[in-house]
Amino acid sequence: MPSGLAALLDDVSIIARTASASVDDIAAAAGRAGSKTAGVVIDDAAVTPSYVTGLSPARELPIIWKITKGSLFNKLIILLPAALLLSEFLPWLIIPILMLGGAFLCYEGAEKVMEKLGGAKHGKNLDSPIEDPVAFEKERVAGAIRTDLILSAEIMAITLSEVATETLITRAGVLALVGIAVTLVVYGAVALIVKMDDVGLHLAQEGRTEAGRKFGTGLVNAMPHLLTALSLIGTVAMLWVGGGIIIHGLHELGILFPEEVIHSAQHWVEHIAGGLGGVLGWLTFASLSALLGLVLGAVIVFVLHNVLGLGHTEEAEEAAAH
Repeated sequence: MPSGLAALLDDVSIIARTASASVDDIAAAAGRAGSKTAGVVIDDAAVTPSYVTGLSPARELPIIWKITKGSLFNKLIILLPAALLLSEFLPWLIIPILMLGGAFLCYEGAEKVMEKLGGAKHGKNLDSPIEDPVAFEKERVAGAIRTDLILSAEIMAITLSEVATETLITRAGVLALVGIAVTLVVYGAVALIVKMDDVGLHLAQEGRTEAGRKFGTGLVNAMPHLLTALSLIGTVAMLWVGGGIIIHGLHELGILFPEEVIHSAQHWVEHIAGGLGGVLGWLTFASLSALLGLVLGAVIVFVLHNVLGLGHTEEAEEAAAH
C-alpha cells in the first residue's frame, strides 16, 4: 500500500512538472509572439482614443470598457477557435492570410500618410456634428469593435505564425494569453490617455502647490502633442509591421529577393556603425520595411479609390466635384 501511494505521488509529481513546463513553454512562446505584434498594438493604442473624441468626459471610460469587452470577445470567442482550426487543418493558409493582413496594414498606413499630405479623406468622418449622443455612442462603439476585429485578427495571425509548430494546447494557451494581455495593455493605456487631460485640469485648478498646478497645466497643454505623436507612431508602426509581414511572407513562398536586399542593407549598416550597429541595423530594416509598406499601400489605395471607386465619402466626392 505505501509503495502504491508512493507511485501515485510520483505520478502526480511528474504530471505537475509537465504542467509547469507547459506553462513555461506557453509564457515563453507568448513573449516571442507578443514582441512581433508590437506595431499593431501601437497602432491600436493610437487609433482608439479617437473613438471618444467629442463625447462627454463622463462617458469616456464606460465607452472604453464596452470596446474592451468587445475586443476580448473578438479575440477569445471568434478568432481563437478560428485560428486553432486553421492551424490544425489548413496550416498552409496561415502565411497567405498573414500577408493579406499585412497588405491591409500597408493600405491603412499609406491612406493616413496620403490624407496628412492633403489627399482626399475616405471612410467615416469622426468630426461630424453629434445630433443624437446615445445613437452616436453606439455607432462609435460598434465601429471601434469592428476595427478592433481586424487588428485583433492580425495580432492573432502573427501570434499563430510564431507558435505554428507547438502543440494544440500550447497554441491555445499562447493565443489566449497574448489576446488578453494585448487587450488589457492597449485599452488600459487608452483609458490613461483619454483621462490624462482631466487629471491635468484638476491639478491645474485644485493643486495644493504651485508646482502641482504648473504640472497640471503642462499636462493639459501636452495632450494635443501626445495624441499627434501617437498618431504618427501608429502610422509608422503599421507600415513597418505590414511591410515586414509581406517581406517575410514572400520569403516563405520562395520569393527571396526583397528580404535579401533589405537584410544586406541591414548588415552593411551594422558593419559600418560599430557599437551602434545593432540599433542602426534594426532601424534600417524597419525603415526599409516601412518604405516597402508605404509603396505597396499607396498602390492599393490608388486601385481601390481611383480605379474601383471604393471608399469615397460624400465629402470627398463633393471636394472632387469642386
